[in-house]
Amino acid sequence: MKRKICQRIRKIKKDLGNKPFRLWRGSMTIEISYESEKKLDIPYEEIVNKMVVSALDFENCPYEAEVSVTFVDDEEIRKINSEYRGIDKSTDVLSFPFNEFEIPGNFDNIEESVDAFNPETGELLLGDIILSTDHITEQAIEYGHSETRELAFLVVHSMLHLMGYDHMVDEDRVIMEERQRKILELEGISR
Repeated sequence: MKRKICQRIRKIKKDLGNKPFRLWRGSMTIEISYESEKKLDIPYEEIVNKMVVSALDFENCPYEAEVSVTFVDDEEIRKINSEYRGIDKSTDVLSFPFNEFEIPGNFDNIEESVDAFNPETGELLLGDIILSTDHITEQAIEYGHSETRELAFLVVHSMLHLMGYDHMVDEDRVIMEERQRKILELEGISR
């Protein structure tokens, strides 16, 4: 199921005329695609790269990883949200993890999954992040902080989802929020 979602996201990006921007850190791949007409006036590639790496470092990920990040508008994220979650409304970010973690952030058993790694690069396939540029701007205004802070928060939030964290119950929400806060704090990003 998760593999089909990741394949579908890649097909959507291809159909949109995707020309990905790739950032490399060591042998780690962060594929960034910008499919929104609304342009963010911030160094979004740099922010994404920094926060992906920070989240992986914070969680002590022992592998080089592959992550796909796509910026879309509210209409496109609404369509994706409707198709994959059955919720016909836009949202700020969607996370499509490639792997299931028995324990959030615990990579001990990940090698047991045959499909967990890219056979060509050996990188851990974490999954896809879809971000709404409209929501980034709107939420930055609503919460009284910069678009940089909003994007950093959403990337960290989504990365934690890709590593098995969730916020469906209060206990898990508290853990996830604390990890988000600490990662942002380590990078000097505050409201």
